[in-house]
Amino acid sequence: MAEVKLHGVWSSPFSCRVIWALKLKGVEYEYIEEDLLNKSELLLKYNPIYKKIPVLVHDGKPIAESLVILEYIEETWPENPLLPRDPYDRAMARFWIQYRATKCVDAIGALYVAIEEEKEKAAKKIVEVLKILEDQALGDKKFFGGDNI
Repeated sequence: MAEVKLHGVWSSPFSCRVIWALKLKGVEYEYIEEDLLNKSELLLKYNPIYKKIPVLVHDGKPIAESLVILEYIEETWPENPLLPRDPYDRAMARFWIQYRATKCVDAIGALYVAIEEEKEKAAKKIVEVLKILEDQALGDKKFFGGDNI
């Protein structure tokens, strides 16, 4: 198997989603913890556009952006699929992935930049977005893909 490395930050949900995917797929990898205040030469080399984590390096070739990395992982290691086999169910999973990637990130970001009087409104928005995910995407299923990951 070709060498796999992941540049990330332990506290980043974007790094965590890649770590979970690699573990679910059973892919061995080397994890490289980055310091975002003092970015490594390798991180800047592998992601010269955004200069952000995570970056997956497979056989010397870098892939940036967590959702792009997840697609790459799914296509490169098809065993233990991350997405449902059924095309409709896969499309619905992608819809909720996109919803979470935009609405949740936007809501949480708004809380971080809110001035004091706006914080309560921003917190309510986060709860609203998460409630939609829980009720509409999860429903009575154990996981988004059903009863199994």
